[in-house]
Amino acid sequence: MPELPEVEVVRAGLEPAVSGARVLAVHVLDERALTRHDGPAEDFADRLTGRMIAAAVRRGKFLWMPLLPEHEGDRPEALVAHLGMSGQILLGRGREAARHRRILIDVQPTGTDRGGSTEPAVELEFVDQRTFGSMAIDSMVPTVDGAPAGFAGHIDESDPDAVWRRSVPQQVSHIARDPLDPAFDDDRFAAIARKRSSGIKRVLLDQGVVSGIGNIYADESLWAAKLHYDRPAERLTRADLRLLLAEVRSVLRRALEDGGTSFDAQYVNVNGQSGYFSQRLNVYGQQGEPCPRCGATIVREAFMNRSSHICPVCQPRPRARTR
Repeated sequence: MPELPEVEVVRAGLEPAVSGARVLAVHVLDERALTRHDGPAEDFADRLTGRMIAAAVRRGKFLWMPLLPEHEGDRPEALVAHLGMSGQILLGRGREAARHRRILIDVQPTGTDRGGSTEPAVELEFVDQRTFGSMAIDSMVPTVDGAPAGFAGHIDESDPDAVWRRSVPQQVSHIARDPLDPAFDDDRFAAIARKRSSGIKRVLLDQGVVSGIGNIYADESLWAAKLHYDRPAERLTRADLRLLLAEVRSVLRRALEDGGTSFDAQYVNVNGQSGYFSQRLNVYGQQGEPCPRCGATIVREAFMNRSSHICPVCQPRPRARTR
């Protein structure tokens, strides 16, 4: 499943095309792509056609496009995109239809070309091979802390229409902020973690505690912080957790620089291009290879129906508790 860097790459690619754009037409080609929408395909298309998109926003692994209200007093809404295991959002003009295309949205970007005419429409394709992803129109609720709901690029906070910045789709409201969010509360994270008896990796993967981190970046961050995935979170000091958050942010930022991690053609940007952070992974998927830090052999162990990758020397297994 795509993690924060892969979703941010998509958001950043969408931003210039959809910010201020108007939806011209909506074509639902496969209703399985609307599993999270409360209504049939006709409702989705009717409610979206003609609407203005304010921006492209992300919190953790979750992506949405706020819709400007049509009438004063209308409840704020957003087009929410759940990428699932294999969802993609591609942009183009008259491009050949992508295989597994589920939804096609024609949008009219803001601005004009040098001749003064309106920019040509752009096709926004929602593509999903496994149909685990979905699009939905969802109502929005105010953020609990009053801070912007997620990252939306360079938005003028003085803009009166930017009230949507402090609203989050209901489907995303239970998701915690991510470590790259300026409003992320390090002390809150530490307080929650130190009350958990489970291993620290389980805490990192809990999207209600901290969002955006999946198996790949959890393994990479724990290796960087020299912490075993099964180390009980309650036994970590505040200094341990500060170091871990610093390493998480470092790993996420480096992955963003590389366009995310792509092992196949499923995780791509809006132009269909893959990221290449996979070339810089230290432990994830590196079982049998020497640890870049100490030279010991990286091992892969079963973890929550998936795997964890560790250096057994740099990340020693925690000692069993004594009664």
